[in-house]
Formats: sequence, structure tokens, C-alpha cells
Amino acid sequence: MANGTEIDLEALERRYAQERDKRVRADGMAQYEPLSARFAAMARDPHADPAFERPAVEAECEVLIIGGGFAGLLAAARLREQGIDDIRLIEKGADFGGTWYWNRYPGAACDVESTIYLPMLEELGHVPSERYPRASEIQAYCRKLAERYGLYDIALLQTEARRLRWDEARARWLVLTSREDCLAARFVISCTGLLSNPKLPRIPGIESYAGHAFHTSRWDYAYTGGNEAGGLDGLADKRVGIIGTGSTGVQVIPHLAASAGHLHVFQRTPASVEVRNNGPLAPDALSGLKPGWQRERRDNFTTIVGGGYAPVDLVQDGWTDIIRNVAPRLEDGTPVADAEAIRRAEMRKAERVRERVDAVVKDKATAEALKPYYHYFCKRPCFHDEYLDSFNRRNVTLVDTDGRGVERITPAGVVAGGIEYPLDCLVFATGFDFLTDYCEEAGLEVIGADGRTLARHWADGRRTLHGMQTRGFPNFFMMAIAQAGAAVNYVHVADEQTLTIAHVIAQSRRKGAETIQPTQEAEDAWVEEIVAGSQARRAFLAACTPGYYSYEGQREAGTSLNDFYPAGPMPYIERLARWRADGLPGLDLAFPSPGAG
Repeated sequence: MANGTEIDLEALERRYAQERDKRVRADGMAQYEPLSARFAAMARDPHADPAFERPAVEAECEVLIIGGGFAGLLAAARLREQGIDDIRLIEKGADFGGTWYWNRYPGAACDVESTIYLPMLEELGHVPSERYPRASEIQAYCRKLAERYGLYDIALLQTEARRLRWDEARARWLVLTSREDCLAARFVISCTGLLSNPKLPRIPGIESYAGHAFHTSRWDYAYTGGNEAGGLDGLADKRVGIIGTGSTGVQVIPHLAASAGHLHVFQRTPASVEVRNNGPLAPDALSGLKPGWQRERRDNFTTIVGGGYAPVDLVQDGWTDIIRNVAPRLEDGTPVADAEAIRRAEMRKAERVRERVDAVVKDKATAEALKPYYHYFCKRPCFHDEYLDSFNRRNVTLVDTDGRGVERITPAGVVAGGIEYPLDCLVFATGFDFLTDYCEEAGLEVIGADGRTLARHWADGRRTLHGMQTRGFPNFFMMAIAQAGAAVNYVHVADEQTLTIAHVIAQSRRKGAETIQPTQEAEDAWVEEIVAGSQARRAFLAACTPGYYSYEGQREAGTSLNDFYPAGPMPYIERLARWRADGLPGLDLAFPSPGAG
């Protein structure tokens, strides 16, 4: 058993540095490309009717919401609660759900407990079926929310917003879409998601592959057979390869292993995988709880996982267990602000993860290759009960590239370590753009009050107030975690942001304001606060094994201000609440000229 005396922490630090150095590449984030352009065929929506057509819409509305995932759904719900009903919504997919619409790969599920992840459970009287729900259940819940708030009647589905231009004379955003719609909106809320733009690795020869290939966010069940529960009988006689062993790979690999004739897992960096302990929830599991139980439970989780203090742990799952193991506390539970004590505890926790690999994986060489050697919080931890066991199957081969990654792809398969592995099917579990260029990720051209594009305005980094508004782009709001609160449970932050945005819009209307945006002083002060508080996190990530948290070890100029609220997610949420209560200081309201129509 690992303890403080059995682990040579300095030797581990050296090992971590060696593993990092193997993986640092000069091209950084440029080693990926969007699932578009030359791979446009792979970006096709497998769930939508390809023959869908409708007439172009020309309309005006009070508020336009872009995106139909949880953020867009919550924005609409909070606006409805404020009595704002003149709403339109644009969604790229053929239905609501956002990331849960697109990600339907076998094993797709949430790693945050359903009772705190699914919003508005009390309002809808809904009881999830499992502690960690599958993608199909989450998407069904999104549809339930959309129906509850009458959003199907106001939604333009299978439609992408392409360009937003501020019309100063009309004080309206003019919006053009992929279906030639022309919409005018007084306010726009961009809810395009954190993980909405799939990416592929720029591996030499990738375009030459002649077998069947797809990205996990566009899973091809017509080829594999089965469904999200597995049963991929179409792969029974197939040689399958998968590139990517992050959160998605960890969930999908057990199902590929159970069904494929042979599975080759190409690994650059091992994931940190702990026990999930999923299970069903009884139909009466939430009955008898006092009103407000979900907010209390959600706040408790975000406080603990954000490093704060709570006298009790209401959720008691793998996430809160992490903090119990890596955040030293005094006898009364108060966190200890001792960087060295935290380092020791975190490295002991990581050692226990590696010990689990030894306990589960039978082949010693494979087990050694599956052990993650990096600081625990360098990458998002994973939780799964079957992933490691998959490597005990005779039809599964781990192709560990020792940090170098796949060398090239040929028409016949994948080359790694100088060996070509012939494949019938190649699956890319290579994730999404994350906190890079906002406009590129969102697929939007946003042109502000002076004709300046948002992309140009943020060329040297984002500048916002609370991560949600930026000066020069009046009546425009965005859902984001850059310069905002970053939580394990993103939906918690999204709910508080949408509540705040709806409140700002309602107050603007109540006061008769024509436009609302941050003052320059308030925006500057917020950015300075973010920068001043981010130095420790930046230094930590700079020493991390490359990944999307650390911009693959090469941070570009345009991402220089993409840091989070330094005090943590719960203090950010509390800061928003105080801001609302204080009357929204730092906002610049402009009113119509007397006699203006």
C-alpha cells in the first residue's frame, strides 16, 4: 500500500518530467484539425434526415439563443421565468441535447452524478434511472426540458448560425444562418458549448486510409451494429483500431473489446482510471427530500471538488474522494494551505491509481504501459469499472507509443513503432477543441458595434466581464468557462450563468435601456483579476504532461487570457449572486433618444 514513506516523491517528479518531455511537440494545438474541410464527410450528422428542407425564415425576436444543449435549454427556461417569451433558438442538430445529441457512442455516459448534473429535477419531478446516466437518458431529459418550456415551437433545428452583425441604427443583432434565414434580435445568447467542435489528429497519411473510419461523436451504428449499450455485432470479424485514450476512449474501448474480432488500442498517454461504482436509482430515491435539496447537494459537491470546505459530503463519489485524499485538513476540516502537503497527498493518490492497474491487468508489460505518470490534476480523471479489464482479453492489443503517438496512417492501417497494423475500421476518439479560438469553435463570425470582429477584438486574448459579456458587443452574451468558473459539474455553472444573463436582460428591459454592455473599467478590472490569480495554475500546467488542459504544452498568444476565475467555481457562483443583489454594477446602459421609434 502506498504511503508517505514508501514513495520517493522526487524520483516520481523526475519520472513525470521525463514523460512530459517525450510528449511535448512544437506544433502544440496545431497537431489537430477540425472535423470539417477535407473531412467534411465525416462531420455529417448520422441522426438527422439528410433530405430535410424548409423555407428560409425572416423574423424578429427579443432574444435569440444559439445552441440547444443544457446551456441553451437553461437560458430559455430562465428567460421564461422572467416573463420573456419572445424567444427564438437555433440548433445545429436535429434535436435538443447538445453534446448528448452528438455523443451516442457505445458506453457514452456522464461521470458526474445524475442528481446534481441533470438540472431542474425538482421542477420537473424527475428521478434519473442510474447514478451515472447514459447519453440516451440525458438526451431524453433534454427533450423533456424543451417540451416543458415550449421550445420546439420556437426552434430552428438542423440550422447553424453563421454570422452576427450589430446594426447600430436598429440596435439589433442581424443573424444569418446556414439555411439563409435572416433574423433580427435585440439580445443574443451564444450557448454553443464547451465540447462542440470535433477534432482529428494531423497524422501523416490520414486522408489515405481506405478502410472504414469515423469520429466517436459521429458513431456509425449502420457499420458497427448495436447501440450505446454495446452489442456491436457488425465488428465480429473486423480488425478495429482506436486512437485516443481519454474520457471517450475509456468509455468506448470496453464495448469495442467485447465485440471486435481484434482491437488495437493506440495509446500516446495513459488515462487515470478509477472505479465508478454505478448503479440504479430507485423510483422513490428522491422522495421525502426537503425543497431545495438539489441546490444544496449541487452546491455541496461544487464546494468540495473546488477545494472548499463543507462539514459533510452529500454526494460521496469518486470526485469528492479525490479531494478527501489530496486536500490535507485540520481536525475541524479546514483546508491546509500547505503546497508541499498537497503535493505529497496528490502523488500518493496517483500511486494508488497505478496500483489499481497492477491489481487488474494480468500482463505485466501491458499494466506498466497503462500506468499514468503525471500529476493527478494534469488531466481530467476517468472513472470506469470495465476499462482496465478489457486489456485482459485475448483479442485486445495495447499499442503503446511511449509518448510519441502514431507515426502515420496508410491505406491499409496504422503505423506505430515502425510496425504497420492492418485495420478494417479506424475509430478516432480524439475529442474536441477546448478553450481555443471562441469564434472558430462556435462557428460564428461576430461583428460588433464599430464593425470590428470578435475574432480580431480577441486576437491577443479574451476580454470579458464575468466571462459572459465583452465591451463593444452590446446585448451579446456568451456561455463560457474562460474568465469564469470552471467546475467538474459544468451544468451547475451554466445554470448560474443563465440565471444571471436572464436577470441582466430583464433588468435592462425594466429600465427601458436600449443596449447593455460592460464598462471599460469593469471589464479591465475583471481581466486583471483573472490574470493576477492565474499564475500558480499556469505554472502547474506548464509542467504537466501535454493535453487539452495545457494546450498540448504550447500556449498560443490568442489563448493567453483563457484562464478561470482563480478562487474556484463556488466563489464565482457566489460572486454572481452578490453582483445581481448589488444591482449589476459595472454595466453601461444606453437609452433610446427622445422620440426615437
